[in-house]
Amino acid sequence: MNSTQLLPESARDRSDLLCDWAREEGFDRAGVATLESSEYADAFDAWIERGDHAEMHFLARRREVRLDPSSRLEGSRSVVCVALNYDSGAGDGRQGAENDLWRGVARYAQGDDYHDVMMRRLRRLGDRIERSFPGTRTRSYVDTGPLLERELAQRAGLGRIGKNTMLLHRTGSYFLLGEVLTTLELEPASERLPDLCGQCTRCLEACPTGALPAPYRLDARRCISNWTIEQRGPFEVEQAEALHGWSFGCDICQEVCPWNGERNPRRVAGLDERLARPPERGALDLVALATIDRESYVERFRHSPMKRPKRHGLRRNAMAVLVADAVEILDRGRTTGEWDPANRRRVTTVTEVVGVNLLAEEDSLRTTAQRLARRLTTRLDQLDTPVPGEVSEALEALRTALSESPR
Repeated sequence: MNSTQLLPESARDRSDLLCDWAREEGFDRAGVATLESSEYADAFDAWIERGDHAEMHFLARRREVRLDPSSRLEGSRSVVCVALNYDSGAGDGRQGAENDLWRGVARYAQGDDYHDVMMRRLRRLGDRIERSFPGTRTRSYVDTGPLLERELAQRAGLGRIGKNTMLLHRTGSYFLLGEVLTTLELEPASERLPDLCGQCTRCLEACPTGALPAPYRLDARRCISNWTIEQRGPFEVEQAEALHGWSFGCDICQEVCPWNGERNPRRVAGLDERLARPPERGALDLVALATIDRESYVERFRHSPMKRPKRHGLRRNAMAVLVADAVEILDRGRTTGEWDPANRRRVTTVTEVVGVNLLAEEDSLRTTAQRLARRLTTRLDQLDTPVPGEVSEALEALRTALSESPR
């Protein structure tokens, strides 16, 4: 008897088999959904109409395709949705980080690029489906094509969209999504998960920039993740001072979610080794990132999702976090009159970082540096208490560098 004769004939059994194959590829969970048009079309249109997608103009393009998942593969009937956990197990992603940089990098981004990690596995899964079911075709996606993947995953029973717009599951929400569209007829999940938020509004209350103005609504114009990853232009001073230590992404709305809390007995912690931060990258701190040269950038961030904003974007982000820290030190010194050596060094180092970036070739980085240099020197002028000599000298040198920087 050949392998084809051993394959299940019912759509339900085929679904179970393909989900088993997905787990064999290393995914933590898998489910199946059919490919009806989106039930969130009106909400999606309203989101775009309000401008909540910010500078991510690609989201407004190909609307009909985005709302009809079957259009991505001719003759497709079903989709296998998968989830890959990236929960390191710490209650707060900032705990246990080596330094000030990694405490402000979203958990998913600290290791290898999840697109690469997941796509290899999804393509192997798709190839296995096509070999096993002759005449079947597949197409794989990982957060790159015009698919409303959270809705598909919700249909497949992998979670329920929460008030923070993330997909929630009883085991937590630190997981990545991928899909294999197929022309094979499969039976979808028997039922969807119920609402997991209830009356809880912790995520809305915790967002420091108001990017969650209402349940199930994300305004990317106010979102730290969007600012530090997708925004290509310079930062306004108000943005730079609202990053709350985040230099790439933000996990706040997930960190406060009870489903991710240590008290959740169903929480499943586990981290694929390729999503873990490699030692050579972990040695970087904010100062090093804010001044990183091209050669070091290429070496340190090979295979990293942090390449998305490019080198000048990462330098801009790190510099902004450093300046916010320096302003806080200046304000604290004004209030208490105390300037310990570590804080003095910190402020002088930050002024040097900004000075370096005043000479940057990239307009967005240089413009951000100019704005932040003005912020620091203006803060010095506003201080009405004595400032240590080395701090004052560093800020005055920055003022001079600002006046001489290219416009």
